[in-house]
Amino acid sequence: MAFDTAISGINAATTDLNVISNNIANASTVGFKSSRAEFADVYASSLLGGGANAVGKGVSLVNVSQEFSQGNISFTDNALDLAINGGGFFQVSQAGAKQYTRAGAFQIDSQGYVVSSKGARLQGFEVSRSGEVTGQVGDIRIDTSLIDPNPTALVDLSANLDSREAQPSTPFGGPFDAFASPPTAPDPASYNATTSTTVYDGLGNAHVLSLYYVKTANPNEWEVHSMIDGVTTSGPDTLTFQSNGQFDPASLPVDINITGWQPLNAAGASTGAAAQDITLSLSDTTQFGVAFAVDSIVQDGFGPGQLRGLEIDESGVVFARFTNGESRALSQIALADFNNVNGLQSVGDSNWVETFSSGVPNVGTPGTSGLGLVQSAALEESNVEITAQLVELIVAQRNFQANAQVIQAEDAITQTVINLR
Repeated sequence: MAFDTAISGINAATTDLNVISNNIANASTVGFKSSRAEFADVYASSLLGGGANAVGKGVSLVNVSQEFSQGNISFTDNALDLAINGGGFFQVSQAGAKQYTRAGAFQIDSQGYVVSSKGARLQGFEVSRSGEVTGQVGDIRIDTSLIDPNPTALVDLSANLDSREAQPSTPFGGPFDAFASPPTAPDPASYNATTSTTVYDGLGNAHVLSLYYVKTANPNEWEVHSMIDGVTTSGPDTLTFQSNGQFDPASLPVDINITGWQPLNAAGASTGAAAQDITLSLSDTTQFGVAFAVDSIVQDGFGPGQLRGLEIDESGVVFARFTNGESRALSQIALADFNNVNGLQSVGDSNWVETFSSGVPNVGTPGTSGLGLVQSAALEESNVEITAQLVELIVAQRNFQANAQVIQAEDAITQTVINLR
């Protein structure tokens, strides 16, 4: 009877209304993907097939598919708000179970893990201490502990010594000791130029390394005296330049080696750090007829530092910045994609899980293998188009009303038949 057919139409229209209502309700949900109800006609069939003039028996719901088109990206002030510009999903772990999402509103929990608002941990490729990305995927954790200090082992200095300088009238003297009683220090009239930089001991204490340059009576020859915290550590070391103001290539590298330096505190006592060796690389020093100038001083030590901030680049690498000026890669965000994204099963909270239909995830780094790039301090908005949904809402309402009219017409016909005498 037409009753059954019309009821199937009402049920289909109701399902369509439910899907549209859910889309509209999630128009502001981060990472939400709109759905579409798909229907098919129903025909009676048997082992030998249906008749040539078979009349349909209504409609049935065959699928509720999701539209995985890109949503608009809005920008925020939180570095842990992440959006994917392109294909792929963030991989998160919810109590050990892998889920996938486009909603990138992440935060740091009490244990330092990067988690979603529901506590699912964001997954990423682990990074070694040397900064190399490994193939191991795990929970991304931000280590908030102090970064260990690194004692200075190499100081690379590039400078120019003025070839027009004359030998100082006062001998340099030494050795000097700022902690002696009375303290001793170089006479400014005994050297032509000086420069200094900060070096670090094994406990992260800062010390001042000073270099004093003294022109000798020999052409193109200089002496270098080194002191740390006002205490002579080496020298004199001789620098001999060619007539072109540069070192003879056969003499390279030109290094000054400070061996067995014992770090002292402001009172002249040991800091407790172990004795260390420092190499001063002066290979880039020149002697030209211009004023003394230091081009650069680079040393490889640093003191302890606390976490100051996070930065995430478009390739998903999570950088931590510390108060000592150091930065370190902590992890690289892993993205996943599927051969059939429409086969994913929604589990709520804007998350999906893999199914047999979706296939296994293809996990990689952002920007590779068709995966999108990561935008930090941004969120992907819902891809629901409100105007289109309102139009579809009107159509679904008309379908519901039309099927209801069929029931009314069938009811009137039935009443006519019953009233026959």
